[in-house]
Amino acid sequence: MKKITMLDVAKRANVSKSTVSQYLNGRYDYMGEKTRKRIEKAIAELNYQPNIVARSLKQKRTSTIGVIIANILHSFSTEVIRAIEDICHQHDYHVIVCNADDEPEKEKKYIEMLKAKQVDGLIVFPTGGNLDLYQSMVSENYPLVFIDRSVPGIAVDSVLLNNEKAAKLAVDYFVQHGYERIGIVTTSLLRNITPRLERLSGYRKALEEHGLPMKDEYIVATQIEQISSALGKMFTSESPPDALLAANDLALMEVLEFVKENQLEIPNQIALIGIDNTAFAHIYSPTLTTIKQPTFEMGKKAAERLFESIEGKSTSKQTVICRFEPEIIERESVKKQLGKGSD
Repeated sequence: MKKITMLDVAKRANVSKSTVSQYLNGRYDYMGEKTRKRIEKAIAELNYQPNIVARSLKQKRTSTIGVIIANILHSFSTEVIRAIEDICHQHDYHVIVCNADDEPEKEKKYIEMLKAKQVDGLIVFPTGGNLDLYQSMVSENYPLVFIDRSVPGIAVDSVLLNNEKAAKLAVDYFVQHGYERIGIVTTSLLRNITPRLERLSGYRKALEEHGLPMKDEYIVATQIEQISSALGKMFTSESPPDALLAANDLALMEVLEFVKENQLEIPNQIALIGIDNTAFAHIYSPTLTTIKQPTFEMGKKAAERLFESIEGKSTSKQTVICRFEPEIIERESVKKQLGKGSD
């Protein structure tokens, strides 16, 4: 079959080839409605498919960005992807999503693959394990934005939660309700992942501010598969915590499973707050008090920063660290301790 070209469409619609090009690129503000309809009809009748590769070569862009997720199992990640996709749709861009499983080797492979496909920029939840690769992209002015995490020493715009404040909101809320033995559960700190370190730091600072003891046995920071056994040790100690902060949604799932297996009652035996407003928090019984991240706003901001870089609109030479504020969503997993806490 003869390949249908833009010239064929132009002849069928009785317009110039440049007019068809303007239509295909969405530049028809000053194009008459009858002309637009003729071009649209000609494209449908001829079943014309634009040559994306040829257009990319001509424009020196692929109209595609890559998003590399650290762990797609996080509900936070999927919500951020949705927000990024919304902004890309507005810019008529495509999105390729890759899941690195928090493994630097997979992340490296995906970065190299996406660059080989000549995507116009990357949004990355960095593992922190590819410093030379990050720096090489910075040196070549490749459009790059980090989200959820930053990497010390790498000058890349980053979109983050105010993680210390998120932990402080939870500790403050526990204290206001009369709790003093407050523990925290997070996933592994081995790779110095920004939100995990900052939330643990915020937890420590908040305890100190309230004059509460900081006990190592109240802190679980380990691989997901080891959290249950670590919680077992915590709750068989002489004085186990009466309140727990789950520092992310994966840690929260492990805590809830442990609670169920050990027939603990929330909040009668253990009060619970999770950071990340996981989708089932409002239907779990009892409903779960959570610290909400503005995920859509964070994803939108990351995409907007990337497009500013792609389009050369970012004139600042300074690295921008954009922090978003957390919000506590009060539900039923924390109760007032009789005779304790503030009024």
